[in-house]
Amino acid sequence: MVLRPWWLLPAVSALLVVALLLINPRRVDHFSRLERGVSLAMVAVVSVINGASAVRLVVGIGTGTVGGHPAQVLITGGIVYWTNVVVFSLWYWEFDRGGPGRRALGARQRADLLFPQMGLPGRTAKSWEPRYLDYLYMSFTNAAAFSPTDVMPLRIWAKMTMMLQAAISLMLALMVVAWAVGGLK
Repeated sequence: MVLRPWWLLPAVSALLVVALLLINPRRVDHFSRLERGVSLAMVAVVSVINGASAVRLVVGIGTGTVGGHPAQVLITGGIVYWTNVVVFSLWYWEFDRGGPGRRALGARQRADLLFPQMGLPGRTAKSWEPRYLDYLYMSFTNAAAFSPTDVMPLRIWAKMTMMLQAAISLMLALMVVAWAVGGLK
């Protein structure tokens, strides 16, 4: 289930990370169109490649062309599933309130995603902002529950993105577990 040539995804990802570090070697505390474009391109490339891997895996299981040891298929499914969680967390992080640069500047006040801390006046500092790990947690729980858990989508893009992530996660989980049950005997 490895993309051919095997070095393509790591090479493209490394190149884009180096470009991001050259553009902004500090933490994200300002908005840069170039930096945002490179970030979105990197997430898009990883999304497309992981999507292709997910399709290959699901179609291979469905058509019976996936072979090998059950542990190998389970590990492959787990890697594709986890990469899906990370990729969607990056999409949420990049688009909520215009992305990390605009959030740092306070440029957009209307949230796209409602975190529980935003609705707890007096229990959380007024300056509370979600960090990347908040988006990673949100993405993981959405993938595991196949629906929003504690973070609610407020905008259509967020609802549709969460729906897509849940559908992909559900399909991967169902197909890999079904194959594993049949393959483990």
